[in-house]
Order: sequence, then C-alpha cells, then structure tokens
Amino acid sequence: MEAMLSSTSLQLRPLPPHSLSPLSLSRLQLPRGRTPINCFQKTSQSPVLPLRIYASSQTAPASTAAATSSSIPSQMKAWVYGDYGGIDVLKFDSSVSVPTVKDDEVLIRVFAAALNPVDFKRRQGKFKASDSPLPTVPGYDVSGVVVKVGTQVKSLKEGDEVYGNINEKALDGPKQFGSLAEFTAVEEKLLALKPKNLNFAEAAGLPLAIQTAYEGLERSGFSSGKSVLVLGGAGGVGSLVIQLAKHVFGASRVAATSSTGKLEILKSLGADLAVDYTKESFEDLPEKFDVVYDTVGQGDKAVKVVKEGGSVVVLTGAVTPPGFRFVVTASGTVLEKLNPFLESGKVKPVVDSKGPFPFAKVVEAFSYVETNRATGKVVIHPIP
Repeated sequence: MEAMLSSTSLQLRPLPPHSLSPLSLSRLQLPRGRTPINCFQKTSQSPVLPLRIYASSQTAPASTAAATSSSIPSQMKAWVYGDYGGIDVLKFDSSVSVPTVKDDEVLIRVFAAALNPVDFKRRQGKFKASDSPLPTVPGYDVSGVVVKVGTQVKSLKEGDEVYGNINEKALDGPKQFGSLAEFTAVEEKLLALKPKNLNFAEAAGLPLAIQTAYEGLERSGFSSGKSVLVLGGAGGVGSLVIQLAKHVFGASRVAATSSTGKLEILKSLGADLAVDYTKESFEDLPEKFDVVYDTVGQGDKAVKVVKEGGSVVVLTGAVTPPGFRFVVTASGTVLEKLNPFLESGKVKPVVDSKGPFPFAKVVEAFSYVETNRATGKVVIHPIP
C-alpha cells in the first residue's frame, strides 16, 4: 500500500477527452464551482505536474446510466487474470458472470474504480497463500450505484450512490470478483454514501487510501497538538495523511517528504515543512516528531526522528521498534465519519492527471501504478 517515490519527473501529455478538467502551465483550470487549492508555477527545477486536487462546492451530476434490478444482465465486461504474473496476465473478458448477491451484500453498477500497489502485488502472487481462487477480477476501490440489495441489507437501497473498499481485509481472502468490472457485490458494512460534492471518479480514489491514512493515525495515538512527519507525502496514502493530520486530528505541525517537483503539492495539502528527499535526509532534521507515518519503507531511518514515547506507522518494509506494521481493515463507518470533512472541502481527493484511464486502458493504468511515480491516486473511469 506504499507509494514509493522517484526523482524522475512525470511527463506532461494532453489529457484524454473524458478528463474532469484541463491543465495549463500556470494553474489548474477546474470546472465552474471548483477552486484550485494551489497554483503551480513552472520553474527550471520544478516542472508542472499532471495533478488534480479537487475542492468542489457543487453536487456531482446525476448518473445517466444506472441499471435497475430488473435490467441486470447475467454476464458483464471485466478484467481478469487466471495466473499470477506480470502485466501480460491481465485479459479483457466480455462474458464474465455477474456475481451473485449474498443476504448482507448489495450489487453495485460500477462507475469508477482505482488502483493501489496492493492490486499489482496481489496479481504478482505475493499474497497467494491467503488469496481467493483464480481466476480473479482485480480491484479494491469502487464507486457506483446500488442496483440490487440482499435480504438483510438495512440502510442502503437501489439507486444509492456509494463508494468503498470492497475487501474488508486487504490480504486475507480478498474477493474473487473485484471492482474492475461492470458490477461487483459488496457487504453493506464496507460502503458509505458517496459525498454529495464528489463525482464517481473523485470518490473512487479515496476508500483504501483514506481509511489507511485515518486508521494508521488513530492506532498511533495521534491527537490534537501533536506533530507528524509523513514519508512519501505525495502518494495516495501520504497525501491524505497530511490532510487528515492537519484538518481532522488537529496536528500542531505536519512535515512531509517528496521529490523536488512535488514540494508545492505538499504545502498545498497542509504541510508546514516540505522536505526534498533528493537533496536532504529527513533523519538529519533538527526536530523530532510525535508520529512518523512511513508509506515508503524507510522504517529504520524513521525511528531516528521520532520523539521518545512516539510511534512509527509502517506500511511496507522492515519494522524497527517503536515502529509497528499496519494493514487496514475496511469499514464503511470510517468513510461515514470522514464524509463531512470531504463535503466541506477540508479534505480533498488527489487524482493523478495521467488519468482517469478509460476501462480499455486498464493495462496501461497498472503499468503506471507500478512505476511508483503516481501523484495521488490512479483512477479508472468511465467503466462501460
């Protein structure tokens, strides 16, 4: 679930026709009603980054293609792999059976999905001992519309716009039918209503990352008035740790690391100190922190900058005390708790502007995620 950083700059290219907003060299141009939280100036050292940070104040347009329970097909389009391995094992299949709905589940017509490092690591077979049977439809993050409800579902109904991480345990028996498909079945307890001000593409990039960010901070004992250093602050999880620490937990000071071209992003998200890891070592900082949140696998160095009695949250790599390994447990309750912060604009989705990738470009999206250079989240949208 880490977001490994690289000093290699992201290359600009024209945004695809389905993109949510155009990009100019001097500022992010957002649709009417949206306000960019920072403008990025082009310098000799810092190229303009393909990035979207949304601060929406209007309700997303209503869905125009929501299926109903009476129109659910027996087969669907999906991406599938029948063997573990590299990118080449991913295959498009137009005749995958639509998953059945258990009593405590709802069937979602998927409108957008997002990729995480756990997706390609799972496909590579790194968790095969605890994985679901092959063949697998990958995908954890989802947003879409409820089209069918199980007999024990109490709160959700057909037509509800929802989002969530469909796997309660990321590594322990994840679902065989994931979110990179037209339909997916999910337990009601893992979902929340989509924030009203976010569209499907924006919402899809949040669940796994924002829950990981929130629960990691919570388990570290983080609270108002404390300080935090985020290693990998421009990644999917790191960008949300910065925002949650500052705007939800009430941090007294937030520091974060990134490569040169992403320093302004860190500041725009709320970091008080942005550290360029290509030019200076964070372990040489003159200050220490109550919590270090390590998303990039530098736990051995992280312990050098944590205060006595503090904590180091480790998502990947070796764990050195007082560090602790953390793997998120998905819960719709956490999303419900955070929805007000999203709807108020205090916490914003960060979507890498190389996407959204259309459904036909899932292989390209996987390849990009595996470079570990994405800023924020890589989103798949639309899904036919």
